[in-house]
Amino acid sequence: MRDHGGNIDGARSLFGGAPEDWIDLSTGINRVPYPIPALSPDAWQALPTQAALASLVDAAKRTYRCETNILPVAGAQAAIQLIPRLFQIGHARVLSPTYNEHAACLLGAGWTVEEVDTVDGLVGADLAILVNPNNPDGRETSPQRLVDLAQKVGHLVVDESFADARPDLSVVPFMTGVDNLFVLRSFGKFYGLAGLRLGFVLGSADSIATLSAMSGPWPVSGVAIEIGRKALLDDTWAQDTVARLRQEVSQIDRMATAAGWTVIGGTELFRLYDTPNAQDAQSKLAQNHIWSRIFPWSHGLIRLGLPGTVQEWTRLREAMS
Repeated sequence: MRDHGGNIDGARSLFGGAPEDWIDLSTGINRVPYPIPALSPDAWQALPTQAALASLVDAAKRTYRCETNILPVAGAQAAIQLIPRLFQIGHARVLSPTYNEHAACLLGAGWTVEEVDTVDGLVGADLAILVNPNNPDGRETSPQRLVDLAQKVGHLVVDESFADARPDLSVVPFMTGVDNLFVLRSFGKFYGLAGLRLGFVLGSADSIATLSAMSGPWPVSGVAIEIGRKALLDDTWAQDTVARLRQEVSQIDRMATAAGWTVIGGTELFRLYDTPNAQDAQSKLAQNHIWSRIFPWSHGLIRLGLPGTVQEWTRLREAMS
């Protein structure tokens, strides 16, 4: 089922309230976003230039600690939809449960898709997909294991959409010479600007050139280029944000434990809990206009993002008590 978090329209249809009444914790998007800087008139009025795109790529290379080939795209989702169309259709395996767009986009492109529950289960696939750290449970796979895995599959896609706070997990610094490896990076989640629609796909020169041709001459907007470049180069903001998120993860885990939930895992941007009944837990929160994420494949699991303000934390604490 192609269900997602962020579906506030559906929440409102069931539980009422104006959009401004709701706290959306159903996604892994940082609710304390990067402050939007003043933008040049050209960002709005002119088509993005190749020089501007190159400056964004340079910023991404610095942040992701690499010299490999990078293509800016309209969110990691754009790459998820494009990559299955790069190759001859075959047998794909996805380490699951995970972000369901991977399997959906593969199926939409005509691939046979098998969901497996171990990294070893990916071995032998024509195209293997793994999210690291994983959504929704935060499962981690070491970079060395990923490099080894790439030698045992046709092509490997590693989705690092939630790796900003965990550079030690990133396989990007080890990509040199691994031509069948793609890495996806999301900008909008960690920087809290998902509406900007910016992400990156990293890979071999030939593959990135083909993806670039598929994406067209203006894969991202001038606004995304200017904001993305400034944010990626702002080390102080990133370091302060990671420190804050890690402190708040402990806070929300304590609240969940006090409510009788079991901590399963997660990342610095979301947490996964086991509850006696996830539907009931979601409904209780929704009655307080707090939206969460549950899953059609689980009776008990619920995922929460982190609140962004003191008032939001207070509302969540009261709703969970």
